[in-house]
Amino acid sequence: MTTLRGNCLMGQSGGPTAVINASICGVIQEAMKHSEIQEIYGAQHGILGVLQEDLIDLRREDAEEIELLKCTPAAALGSIRHKLPDPDQDASEYERIFQVFEAHNIRYFFYAGGNDSMDTINKICAYAEQVGYDLRAVGIPKTVDNDLAGIDHCPGYGSVAKHIAAITLGVGLDMQSVHLTDPVVIMEVMGRNAGWMTASSALARSFEGDAPNLIYVPEAPWNRDRFLDDVRRSQGKHGWCFIAVSVGTKDESGGYLATQKGEYAKDAFGHVQLGGAGPFLEDLVRGELGLKTRLIRMGPAERIAMHFASLTDRDEAYGLGAFAVQSGINGITAKMVSLERKTNEPYQCELTLSDLEIVANEEKLIPREWLNEAGNDVTQDFVAYARPLIEGEVPTPIENGLPRYARLREVRVEQRLLAWPK
Repeated sequence: MTTLRGNCLMGQSGGPTAVINASICGVIQEAMKHSEIQEIYGAQHGILGVLQEDLIDLRREDAEEIELLKCTPAAALGSIRHKLPDPDQDASEYERIFQVFEAHNIRYFFYAGGNDSMDTINKICAYAEQVGYDLRAVGIPKTVDNDLAGIDHCPGYGSVAKHIAAITLGVGLDMQSVHLTDPVVIMEVMGRNAGWMTASSALARSFEGDAPNLIYVPEAPWNRDRFLDDVRRSQGKHGWCFIAVSVGTKDESGGYLATQKGEYAKDAFGHVQLGGAGPFLEDLVRGELGLKTRLIRMGPAERIAMHFASLTDRDEAYGLGAFAVQSGINGITAKMVSLERKTNEPYQCELTLSDLEIVANEEKLIPREWLNEAGNDVTQDFVAYARPLIEGEVPTPIENGLPRYARLREVRVEQRLLAWPK
């Protein structure tokens, strides 16, 4: 293996998580240990920052602020959803990316994100090989949806699962105390095609009747009559019914409940921007069963709860960032750093590598056998899988009664190219 010397660039893409900055911290702190890596840059707003040559010098950040990235939610470098075109149809963006790489001697590129982000880095790796540019590029997994293939579970998921379970526990107790006036609660949870986040609400249960009473996810087709029977039966048995539903839950024809009332916009990757499964079910319960119903829709608040993040999740996110740098130094490129579970009890995961091609083009759903036959709950197998991921709490410094999060100085790297025309 030949030694490759040059500068390092990293970026973040897609929806932020509570621990994506821990991965970036892992990259920065590990990169500083290797003489092969000279300058350490961050791209503002992911691949868009590369195209616009909008880079910041991470070596000029205070060490304390870099360390605080371990307990700072959101995306400190800024995120984006930008789809690179097929290079055979339009190579202009790739030409620009590699002009920026060459102008700043970028030889190591680390990109944290989900399926679409891995598609981006996969395309960049293929183009680098095509034009003969010596680049080591490694993907770092990130998504609260937990739907990445090629990995046991994705950093970001453990923390959002912990938060959702805690919210379910608290709201469930509230509902039980006021169920004589408010007998039904519907909690709508993010998740377009995979119900991992919604399923994590099951971790809140300790006793018979505890919330959630019903769980509906995209992996099990929803049926109107069965749903009404489920709610009627739960409310009759317990006096209340707590329903957790994925925003991407589909009916038996494959249509999203969220789009029952009309068309929805799509993002840059062609994904329907959902929202409405909860209100649809709320109207149905009120109209058909005559039960007063409260709706909870947390949206982005689900994914930024660093104040109650999972320590297991944070530590794995950091470790994968550091492992990405180690892999690049050792000659690895066109891979995503990954986790392979060895045991549940005691919980053990091993750092490994996955092919970007697999991650970019496949989606990991909840196994059907981890859902009950009726499709309205999870099994113990899911609980055994998810429980270890929420263990531990991240120590977060407090200032003026609130968490003290990192604030980067964002010292811009001098631009060397003409402005990108787009």
